Amino acid sequence: MHTFMRRDSGWSMWILAVSLFFLCLVLPKQAAVAAVSAPASASTVPSEHVILFVLEGFGQDSLKGGTMPTLSRLVKEGAVTWSATAVKPALRLPTMASLITGMPVEKHGITWNSFEFSRGYPRAPSVFDYLDLSGGRDSAIFLMDESLYQLARPEPYTDYQMCGPLKPECSTERIVSYIRQYFKKATSGHGYGHAILALPHFLVVHLPEAGRVGASKGWTSKEYREALRTVDKAMHSVVDIYHEHALTKRTTLFVTSLSAEGRDANQEPTEAEVPMVPWIASGVGIKPGHAIHQPVSILDTGATVMRTLGLQTHTEWESHAVEEIFQAAFAAAPRGSSE
Repeated sequence: MHTFMRRDSGWSMWILAVSLFFLCLVLPKQAAVAAVSAPASASTVPSEHVILFVLEGFGQDSLKGGTMPTLSRLVKEGAVTWSATAVKPALRLPTMASLITGMPVEKHGITWNSFEFSRGYPRAPSVFDYLDLSGGRDSAIFLMDESLYQLARPEPYTDYQMCGPLKPECSTERIVSYIRQYFKKATSGHGYGHAILALPHFLVVHLPEAGRVGASKGWTSKEYREALRTVDKAMHSVVDIYHEHALTKRTTLFVTSLSAEGRDANQEPTEAEVPMVPWIASGVGIKPGHAIHQPVSILDTGATVMRTLGLQTHTEWESHAVEEIFQAAFAAAPRGSSE
């Protein structure tokens, strides 16, 4: 009985080996590799790091002429909608407040567009709060406008670096250098600032240069196209930093904009309708070459970031994960994965 079972197992292995041999002869090499690795491509392991690039003055037409090769690649390899709904008033500070709180303007209450110390920080919890509450995830936020000081509520699980037009040294290149310095210090083992002793799970990078140049020099100007190239180069540099730290195979990227091409984030449009902005996801766990069909709001960014990291969202939030973009069903992050 036992001898028969071993012989039967041996014949099964021989048949399998012969089958694989003929499979490799018949199929092209790439197809054979795909056939063998297909089950692994549907991995449900959550991403460990998320980058969110927040642009200004950017839309689908901004990619024309090859001005943004890095972003064009993210679009090709990821999921995209060019008509995510933003908020009204369509200004920098209210829109960013909605992005990080997952709430419309009428609920978070920030309707102005400049930093006003007397108004204090928003009371609504942010995506940074929820990331810490749900899974002990830390965030690093690099913002390039003084108005956004309004959102920089001090918390032990977030690090902010701010600069803006009032500081002549502030530039897109400088903000990238800040991020590089941050990563160097965060991996030194000595901490950075006050609490974060390791690389952030969520990195937010605000890159408004194209919108500012478009509003001042014109949306068809060579200066605007050059600003788009500068922004794209900065995105490439940030991704390179993740590559240098061997994080790219564990990282998902999101890109959206506080204003579309032709829109000034300092001046609300006169028309009544809610503006539309791009919303892009790419990297680990995201469907490649996918056009998003479900309605998307800029409010949904926070919940989608949490879903990407394998964390549950909160029912009081008005942010909802854009489930359509993911290759696999939700899988909760393993306990202790934030260490």
